[in-house]
Amino acid sequence: MQDKKLFELENHPVGALMWRYFWPAFIGVMANSLYNIIDRVFIGQYVGPEALSGVTAVFPVMVIMMAFGMLIGIGASVRLSLNLGRKDFEKARKVVGNTVVLIVVVSALVTTLGFIIKDPMLRLFGATDTTIDYANDYLNYILWGVVLHEFGFSMNALIRAEGNARIAMYSMLISAGINIPLDALFIIHLGMGVKGAALATIISMACLSVWVLIHFRSKRCVVRLRKRYIGLDMSIIVSIVSVGLAPFAMQIANSVVQALLNINLIKYGSDLAVGAMGIIMSVVIIIIMSIVALNMAGQPIIGYNYGARNYERVRHTLKIGLLIASAISLGAWVFIQVFPRPVISLFIDDSPEIMEYGVEGMRTYLLALPIVGFQVVVGNYLQSVGKAGKAIFLTLLRQVLVLIPMLLILPKIMGLTGVWNSAPISDSASAIVCAIFLVSEWKKLKVQN
Repeated sequence: MQDKKLFELENHPVGALMWRYFWPAFIGVMANSLYNIIDRVFIGQYVGPEALSGVTAVFPVMVIMMAFGMLIGIGASVRLSLNLGRKDFEKARKVVGNTVVLIVVVSALVTTLGFIIKDPMLRLFGATDTTIDYANDYLNYILWGVVLHEFGFSMNALIRAEGNARIAMYSMLISAGINIPLDALFIIHLGMGVKGAALATIISMACLSVWVLIHFRSKRCVVRLRKRYIGLDMSIIVSIVSVGLAPFAMQIANSVVQALLNINLIKYGSDLAVGAMGIIMSVVIIIIMSIVALNMAGQPIIGYNYGARNYERVRHTLKIGLLIASAISLGAWVFIQVFPRPVISLFIDDSPEIMEYGVEGMRTYLLALPIVGFQVVVGNYLQSVGKAGKAIFLTLLRQVLVLIPMLLILPKIMGLTGVWNSAPISDSASAIVCAIFLVSEWKKLKVQN
């Protein structure tokens, strides 16, 4: 199994290999994205708009949880790919073993801190007297499932990095396949409201964790989890964290941005404007996760061949990723601009105020969507080849250095319209810098080849 997977990464036609890895990654991330999206659909349709706004206030916390999952999972998967490319199987096994311990330690810290600062954190993220009870009910369950979330996400990233994209897809399908019917059971039939949505999510995360653990003890695994490699090797930990810092920074920045958005939406709109943003962010997740799936397909190919110094295959993979990501972004933008109301009505159809906020917000906030796709691919490329510093800079440029100042300045001048316009301005500015990085990296690959 090991020799076959590594031979494919080094010799199989890049286009065919990308496709083989893409569709299971796409199905997997779409299934994974359904965690929050399906919760919002059920809550919006069967509990009410205030509950939807309350759960939206928890969204930044979920983003922080995902940030730590990416810190460990993406960092470890890149290191695993690079070590496999160098044929350093001993170090690859250490990466897997250290990842498990790192997940447990980080999850314990996140859960403990989450309960300590829960109430002020929810207020900061936009929960009001009307929505705070809903937010608390949802978050109380979610915090107990942090370790399950981090373990399932991070270890599944390693499954994909070793070339088992189809198994990684099954992981997400199993998890989502459990979550959706449990949402229906707990929310509709048992009337548990937002507590039921959170409980369904935790149970599905537990099932995902069991599934990936079974894989790493099975013969189909390329780099099996062995007891003697489970521990903390600081050199391995540092190498994982150094690469994972870029996506971690991106997610933390996303959380800060979401908090600022919620605060401004309440100040210049209402609680229901926060609910509308929750719908918009659900749509954004679907679009960005499509491009993330593309990155997942390319990451093992780029990481392995960069480690093996086969730079022409790296360049070919990057080119395909850029073209497809741009096509996805453009297609999604056209659909959103033409059909915003049908999209919003999937989440809630009995609140004219949310519909009004949502139509204006979706069209304006995602105005620069066509130039977002290639930025995500370039950032992933820099992560995949271990250039964490550049990847972090590009991430912070868009989400911190430009967007946060826009959210602090524009609403004071333009009110709610300023909130919606902050994103396209940030996306446009960062696209220019990202294009400069891309040209530079492309030339370097030509020279190295």
